[in-house]
Amino acid sequence: QVQLVESGGGLVQAGGSLRLSCAPSGRTFSNYKVGWFRQAPGKDREFVAAINWSGGTTDYADSVKGRFTISRDNVKNTAYLQMSSLKPEDTAVYYCAADRRSYYSGSVGSLQTFGSWGQGTQVTVSS
Repeated sequence: QVQLVESGGGLVQAGGSLRLSCAPSGRTFSNYKVGWFRQAPGKDREFVAAINWSGGTTDYADSVKGRFTISRDNVKNTAYLQMSSLKPEDTAVYYCAADRRSYYSGSVGSLQTFGSWGQGTQVTVSS
């Protein structure tokens, strides 16, 4: 698997935007599927979005559809989560995850589908 590093979290007002980045340490992940998950205090970690190796296939949780966009740049070896129209309920630690198995090998909404995880980055949305 691969070590992942997230960046871009912070404090933003409701209605604002943030872009999270995820990059592997020491190797490429251009042939990995990538997912973003989040965990709010006292809640389980939940699926946010996923993207296949080429960027041609994406999936989103219903709660973020139309507001968040997952993308990747395999030349820069980085995946992104563009978050817009942020709400206080989006406050959470956001985790990047990756796995080299096929995009359809397991449900991308499941934590068990991803073998590599970052340490997380805090996103706080104030009302």
